[in-house]
Amino acid sequence: MSTSQHKRRKSSEVFIGNTPLGGDHPIRIQSMTNTSTMDTEASIAQCIRIIEAGGEYIRLTAQGVREAENLRHIRDGLRKRGYQTPLIADIHFNPNAAYAAATAVEKVRINPGNFTAPAKISPQCEYSEEDFRREIEKIRARFVPFLDICKANHTAVRIGVNHGSLSDRIMNRYGDTPEGMVASCMEFLRICAEENFANAVVSIKASDTSVMVTTVRLLAARMDAEGMNFPLHLGVTEAGDGEDGRIKSAVGIGTLLLEGIGDTIRVSLSEDPEAEIPVARALTKHASASLDNSRAQTGDFHETNHTRQAETPPIVIADYSRSETYAGNPDLTPDFLYLGKNRSFPRPENQKVITDYAAFSGGKNEYPLFTARDGAAWQNTDAPLQFLLLHDSELNADRIAHLIRNPRTVLVLSSAATVFEQKSLLCRLTREGIKNPVVLQRAYGEPDLEAFQIKSAADCGAFFLDNSVDGIFLQNETLAVSPEEITACSFGILQATGRRISKTEYIACPGCGRTLFDLQTTLKKVKAATAHLKGLKIGVMGCIVNGLGEMAAADYGYVGAGVGRVSLYKGKTCVKKNIPAGEAVAELLRLIE
Repeated sequence: MSTSQHKRRKSSEVFIGNTPLGGDHPIRIQSMTNTSTMDTEASIAQCIRIIEAGGEYIRLTAQGVREAENLRHIRDGLRKRGYQTPLIADIHFNPNAAYAAATAVEKVRINPGNFTAPAKISPQCEYSEEDFRREIEKIRARFVPFLDICKANHTAVRIGVNHGSLSDRIMNRYGDTPEGMVASCMEFLRICAEENFANAVVSIKASDTSVMVTTVRLLAARMDAEGMNFPLHLGVTEAGDGEDGRIKSAVGIGTLLLEGIGDTIRVSLSEDPEAEIPVARALTKHASASLDNSRAQTGDFHETNHTRQAETPPIVIADYSRSETYAGNPDLTPDFLYLGKNRSFPRPENQKVITDYAAFSGGKNEYPLFTARDGAAWQNTDAPLQFLLLHDSELNADRIAHLIRNPRTVLVLSSAATVFEQKSLLCRLTREGIKNPVVLQRAYGEPDLEAFQIKSAADCGAFFLDNSVDGIFLQNETLAVSPEEITACSFGILQATGRRISKTEYIACPGCGRTLFDLQTTLKKVKAATAHLKGLKIGVMGCIVNGLGEMAAADYGYVGAGVGRVSLYKGKTCVKKNIPAGEAVAELLRLIE
C-alpha cells in the first residue's frame, strides 16, 4: 500500500459549451429531463428547475430526427432567458438523430449497444474474427461521419454503455459481463483515437452496483493500458427512489469517487429530476473532502490477492447506547444491539447485545466489547464471543498473535480511522494471516437522515462490494437520526451491495421523454403492493430501451409499451402485452400470485 496522497485519476479536458469537464475541473453534476422533447416550453421549464437546483449539464432524450431538431428550440429558449447550461442529447437506435443533434446541442450521448441498430441474431450464431472485423467496419461507417459533424460543430460526445443494452454481437462473444461492456466501449474509443477525436466522455452503467463498480474499474485500467485518459461519467442506472435510490447510488458512485475515479456524475432517481442534484452534490462534496484529507492510497484495495474474503452474510450491529427504548422493525432486526455502558436499557427478550467491557455483566446473550485501553483483559475473558475495537496503529505483534490463536474474537475496525486507513488495515490483516471476522464501524455527526445515508453508503460500499468485511456498525453522534433509521440504512447498504437481502428490491428507471405513463406514481403503487415480498426483484421501466437487459436479474418486470400501455414480464419473457396502465399493477400482482 502506498502512503502517498490519494488523488483523482488524471483525465483529459473535454469542452462542453461553457462548462469544461475532466482535467483539473471539479466533478460536474448533471440530470435528465422527463418531459416530452417535443414540448418545448415544458422542457425549458424543467431545465430551469434543474439548473437552479445546481445542475451543470442537462440531458434530454431524442428518439428521432424531429426530437433532435427541436432541441435547438429548447436551447435557444434557455439562452433567451439567460441560461447558458450545456444541453446533451440522448440517442438510442438512430444515428440520423445523432447527426441532427450534433448541430443543435453541446454534447450527444450515443449507446454503442444500439447505435447501428443491429438485427437480432440467433443465440447459436457464432462470430469469427473476420465477422467481428466486418461489424466494426460497419460501426466505423456510421460513427466516423458523426464524429466529423461533431468536430465541425465543436460538439462533445459521450460513449454511454449500458449493461441492459449490449449488442447481440457482444452478447454472443462475452455475455452480459463486465468484459463485454468494456469491449463494447473500447471499440468506439479506439475509433475516436484513430480519428484524433479527443472531445469524448465515457460512461459504463448498470443497475447492479457490483457490476457497475467492477466494470468501471476494468474500463479505467483498460484505458490506461492503451494510453487513453478520457473522462468518466458515473451512475447507477435504474436506482429507484427514496432511501433505496440514494443508498444504491451512493454505494456505486461513492465507491468509485473515493478511489479517485470519476469526472461527472448523475444520480438516477425515480423522482423529479431536480431532486437528483442535492444528492449528487452531497456525494461529490463528501468524496472530495475525503480525498483531500486522506493519508493513504487505495489503488490496490479491490485486488483480491490483497484483501481477505468474508465467507458469511454480514451481521448488523445497531447502536442503542444512548436510547431508552427499543422500537425495532421486525423485518429489519439487527443481529446485535450495542448498549455501551447503558445498563438501564430494557433488553428485548432473546436479543443479543454488546456492552463495553467496563459495563459487562456476563448475562445471557451479552458479549463484551474491548478496546486497546482495556489491556490484556480481552485475552483472558471466558465469554463465548468477544469484540475488539482497534485502530490500525493499535494492531501490534501481541494482538496479532492472540487474534490468530482466538478465532472467537471479532475485530471491529475503529471509525477513528479514515476509510482509506481501514482499507489499509484489511490488507495488513491478510498479510498477517488473520482470519477473524471483521466488523466495519463508521461514526458520523450528520444533521439529517439523507446526509447520513449518503456518507455512510459511500464510505462502506467498497468493503461490502469487495466482500472483505463480515459486519456493519454505524453510529451518528446527533439524535437527528434514530437508531431504527440507522439500522434501516445498514440493511440498505447490505442490500445495495448484494451481500444480504432483507426486502423487496426494485429496479426502477428515472423516466425520460420516452416514458409514456406516470412512472413515479406507478412505482409507488407497485412498491405499496409488493413491499412484503422479501427477496423478490421487480423491475419498473418506462420503456424497453434498457428495460429487458437491466431487468435480466429481476423476477418480474413492468415495462412501458406505448401511450398508457404496459407489458409485464416474468424473467426475460413477456407474458402480458399492452395492458392499460390503470390495470397493470393489479395484473402484476395476479401474475406474481
